[in-house]
Amino acid sequence: MLFVPCCRIFEIPSFPFMASSSPTHLSLSLDPSSSTSLLNLQTQRTISGSNDFEKTHLRIPVSFRKKAANLQMMASGKTPGLTQEVTIDREDNADVSDDMKQRFLAFKKHKYMDNLEHFKKLADAQAPKFLVIACADSRVCPSAILGFQPGDAFTVRNIANLVPSYESGPTETKAALEFSVNTLNVENILIIGHSRCGGIQALMSMQGEGDSRSFIHNWVKVGKKAKESTKAVASNLHFDHQCQHCEKASINHSLERLLGYPWIEEKVRKGSLSLHGGYYDFVNCTFEKWTVDYGESRGKKEGSGIAVKNRSVW
Repeated sequence: MLFVPCCRIFEIPSFPFMASSSPTHLSLSLDPSSSTSLLNLQTQRTISGSNDFEKTHLRIPVSFRKKAANLQMMASGKTPGLTQEVTIDREDNADVSDDMKQRFLAFKKHKYMDNLEHFKKLADAQAPKFLVIACADSRVCPSAILGFQPGDAFTVRNIANLVPSYESGPTETKAALEFSVNTLNVENILIIGHSRCGGIQALMSMQGEGDSRSFIHNWVKVGKKAKESTKAVASNLHFDHQCQHCEKASINHSLERLLGYPWIEEKVRKGSLSLHGGYYDFVNCTFEKWTVDYGESRGKKEGSGIAVKNRSVW
């Protein structure tokens, strides 16, 4: 096995495939525009009193070099502190772009080309069965955790998967609701909340109406009713448990809000649209799902919550 130290040119000992009298030099050429580095292995031979050279070119991925550098740092016992300034490798972006490229090419080869007719139909029109309202959290990707494929779900993601009231001003979430329900005629709306939601933590820790200069505070206060109901029943619990309670309560408050949209309520009443809640616990990898019971919810006083049915945990 050839170990490559972190230096540019160095001499390595002879190997079985090299003549014992032939010094060998190895150099590492760095090209910032490439996702690989060129390793030049140069062997000097003496033939009839003159020097001759053989060169072998090897390409080493950048990721290998970074791992080697990490191993060398670990071996030296030196590790950067959490607050220590970190030098960013200029080639990180090249690595990320190359990863995206490879994932896209894999999708094109194994998904797109294998389902070409399906994607041709999608190119003409979409007819998703679901509108999914999910959190923007990078750990909560509806397509990844629930297996939605292209064309299955019209998706909008925002901080804390909140639904503003019908009477409030315009937002991208309300635009997605209008388009998916009235134009795409989706048959289901699914709101997905999740564990350890930063948006809910911001809501629960916010004092009063929060900082009016903060975009985050101005948005998450959409869920203040969920916060109030949580404080009413769980104020004696640890903050983390209060947040967990609010994560689920906010889903039901958003589902109740949906029934305040006239064109949504009409379709739910006629049975052409169903409303669902979902809670993804990524700590234990469980998914809890329930459906709004419209008939039972109608008998409730406005603002007193909704009735649910078909609750299950996967």
